[in-house]
Amino acid sequence: MNPLQQLQDLGQSVWLDYIRRDLLASGELSRLIEQGLTGVTSNPSIFEKAIVDSAEYDAEILDLSKSNDNAKAIYEALAIEDIRAAADALRPVYDRLDGADGFVSFEVSPLLAHDTDGTLAEARRLFKAVGRPNVMIKIPGTPAGVPAIRQLIGEGININVTLIFSIEAYGQVMDAYITGLETLASTGGDVSSVGSVASFFVSRVDTLVDGLLGKAIQEGQDGGKKLLGKAAVANAKLAYQAFQETFGADRFSALKANGARVQRPLWASTSTKNPAYSDLLYVEPLVGADTVNTMPPPTLDAFLDHGKAESLLEQNVAEAGQVLAALATEGINMSEVTDKLLADGVKAFADSFDHLLANLDGKRRSLLEKTSA
Repeated sequence: MNPLQQLQDLGQSVWLDYIRRDLLASGELSRLIEQGLTGVTSNPSIFEKAIVDSAEYDAEILDLSKSNDNAKAIYEALAIEDIRAAADALRPVYDRLDGADGFVSFEVSPLLAHDTDGTLAEARRLFKAVGRPNVMIKIPGTPAGVPAIRQLIGEGININVTLIFSIEAYGQVMDAYITGLETLASTGGDVSSVGSVASFFVSRVDTLVDGLLGKAIQEGQDGGKKLLGKAAVANAKLAYQAFQETFGADRFSALKANGARVQRPLWASTSTKNPAYSDLLYVEPLVGADTVNTMPPPTLDAFLDHGKAESLLEQNVAEAGQVLAALATEGINMSEVTDKLLADGVKAFADSFDHLLANLDGKRRSLLEKTSA
């Protein structure tokens, strides 16, 4: 078995955090699925690089531009085509596993991160527009996003909750999922037909915490040296404990008896940003049952090349708690850290979306000018 298949045996799915037309057209995605890949995630930054930074979409942009001058509508047409193609490639996985896996994720506009009603309307519209049972609509786990998640799960729409950093926010997301399932069940809906993951971001935690520790170390406070590169994995391990407690409790048991699936933790932002750390720092320690790791291509390549599949997620949990306690001793407030990461994440995706639309509009105009010259 290759490393991806070994992870499957341990209960972890691997999704690709990347989408692009040539990945689909070349058969590369199908090849990865044959190796054991079981899902795909996308976000505005990924689509920005795919659409704006290549010529792959130019012919279709030109064709769409002849009847539409709205950059967002053109973007959605391009993205939906890719999402459908990825969903179709993954459909055999979805069917083989009776809907337990084989999903592709498509994000609502990041500009709606603080707009519950806007998120609801766009999520419903995009889910219907894609028209595939194995699509998940991505919604940020913001205070405005959580009520939308609860409502949409209650309507039977698959949801990938993104931008989760804190264990407290994660608890609210799990509660929204279970409440949504309870609503669905009470209205006669099929709880076994709904899929959801909770995307818990990892590497960004270390990036921010290491920066704070580094500043203290420069000021002569050496106590934080041993904590460098430790916060993210510790935070994720404790989140997994919260997942086990929530979905192992009596409240979920009745739903489970009717076929409901757990909302799996999905480890996101798993590429290593610090070259001093292992390129698999956010992969190997986070292998465990009922989880997903979504990897960008370089991280996936690294894992296929030299990764070790071993169930380590439930090991050293007490040590993870000690790491967070030690961070507090060093003056690192994890609530402030995760609040900042959420705010920064929402802004980064919104900025990327704005940039995507602006550049797409520029490309649209340029292509039209060339054809009319």
